[in-house]
Amino acid sequence: MNRQGQALVEYILIIALISVIAITLVNYLGGYLKDSMTKSSCSLVGEEYIKGKKPGEGYCSGDEDKRD
Repeated sequence: MNRQGQALVEYILIIALISVIAITLVNYLGGYLKDSMTKSSCSLVGEEYIKGKKPGEGYCSGDEDKRD
């Protein structure tokens, strides 16, 4: 019997599961990650961080004209 094919399928299923979990976490926590990166970049350029209404909507004080 050929067990290499079975092992390959199991590895692919494990990789697919890990990928789905990673994508779900990034989608769920993406706004918070974006806010933390924006907050760090604001402090580097000496601007004030303005918190948005929702996660991911924060911006630096000098970016009002660039916001959507």
